[in-house]
Amino acid sequence: MSVWFVTGASRGLGAEIVREALSRDQQVVAAVRDAEAARKEFQDAGGELLVVTLDVTDERQAHEAVAQAVERFGRIDVLVNNAGRGLLGAVEEASDSAVRAVFDVNVFGLLNVNRAVLPVLRGQRSGYVINIGSVGGFTQGPGLGIYGATKFAIEGLSESMRIELAPLGVSVTVVEPGAFRTDFLDDSSLRAAEDVIDDYAKTAGAIRDGVGARNHTQPGDPAKAAAVIVNLASVPEPPLRIQLGADAVARVEAKIQFVQYELDMWREASVSTNYGNGAPDA
Repeated sequence: MSVWFVTGASRGLGAEIVREALSRDQQVVAAVRDAEAARKEFQDAGGELLVVTLDVTDERQAHEAVAQAVERFGRIDVLVNNAGRGLLGAVEEASDSAVRAVFDVNVFGLLNVNRAVLPVLRGQRSGYVINIGSVGGFTQGPGLGIYGATKFAIEGLSESMRIELAPLGVSVTVVEPGAFRTDFLDDSSLRAAEDVIDDYAKTAGAIRDGVGARNHTQPGDPAKAAAVIVNLASVPEPPLRIQLGADAVARVEAKIQFVQYELDMWREASVSTNYGNGAPDA
């Protein structure tokens, strides 16, 4: 039996992860902004559940929530950093305050929770961190550049954390979901930039205009995604990154091909910048 600590656990993928872990008789800490609503949400889910109040942008709350988890269960085995929000619009359309609000939750909030949980995992010399990123953190298009930038940041953090924590017995995976049928495209999760610039009508504007039609028609099944994520905790050597959804796999494959193409196209110019004959230093 493992102890799971899941942020953003009240709905969407986070709620499905909580349900899946509870269905496997795991002990689960659901970290949410509205504890009472979460208790009602999971009242029939079974298992052993602790609901804690957590706004991930509040580092004090993060430490308090972790302390409650350890007091109840004695340890934490799996941390799922799932809390997040989105911003829709061209990069230029996004105001400073809107950009900072997204980074505060998706990046700085994740760091707050990590700083609260990692001392527990290091002390145990065991544990697993699952950072919920996005395929948009590996490859981006128009309209979601700010959101994608936060997920690109999570990719970089996860790569470093994996190397830093491996000698301490802690594994790290970043999950890259594609489009899943959650409420992420609702106004409560995905805000639109207030400024609209006509020059972006055919790029970011087209994405913004099409969101409503795609909402709740996405191809991904969040319950199936949750099952894959919970399964990862039992894998002896979990991956650094895993894509969820056929759309995510296709987008990552296309990005890899594009990067390889440009690398080959510009290789001579790239290596010419070294001292001497351009060969890398021994």
